[in-house]
Amino acid sequence: MAVPEAVAGLAAIPGVRTAAQLGEPSPELSASAGSLPVTPALAKLVPGGLRRGTAVSASGSTALVLALLAEATREGSWASITGMPEVGVAAAAELGIELERLALIPDLGAEVAAVLSALIDGFDLVVLGPAIARGMQAPLAHRLAGRVRNRGAVLLAAGPWPGADLELSVSNRRWRGLTDDGFGHLEFRDVVATRRGRGVATRPSTVALRLPGPGGAVDVGEEPAGRGLREVAG
Repeated sequence: MAVPEAVAGLAAIPGVRTAAQLGEPSPELSASAGSLPVTPALAKLVPGGLRRGTAVSASGSTALVLALLAEATREGSWASITGMPEVGVAAAAELGIELERLALIPDLGAEVAAVLSALIDGFDLVVLGPAIARGMQAPLAHRLAGRVRNRGAVLLAAGPWPGADLELSVSNRRWRGLTDDGFGHLEFRDVVATRRGRGVATRPSTVALRLPGPGGAVDVGEEPAGRGLREVAG
């Protein structure tokens, strides 16, 4: 299929826009705003929301990365995801992301520093895929961190990030809905999310989540109990 035909097909999906169709970011959101909101289910994990001008590392769950974008995009912020070609618009929408305020860039190309700088200049939330995060050299990471601070953006790395202000990770993944012998339907997934960081977040804190919850979006979870849960990687 030719590139124009492929782009036209994607643009026909409700909520999906090409770069030429994107509007300007909301004038109500400025670099001086203190933080970007997160969905209520993540309030205990990220108290006060995602602070502008910071770098956040989120490891172990693509769903958590997407869930962190949901409330901010619904409230008018713009987000970009680069280096994560496996992310689909259906999954993003189910986790609550406003698709009209989301840009997907599968590949950064050769000019990594220039493209990332442009994204930081133009978006409130800039998500970097695991391969980009792993391959990031410390000098470039420091330069980008300075640009993030100056622009009041939030850089969200789907993996370890040098000098991250906040580190989030997911463990103890357990699906609900299966019986001990493996029959039934998957209903939701219990996970344990851990927060580490600077300042008040120096001491690790854990939060139980349902990711995804019964309706597909993130939900508040319960502490694991009983043997009816089955751990599944992913």
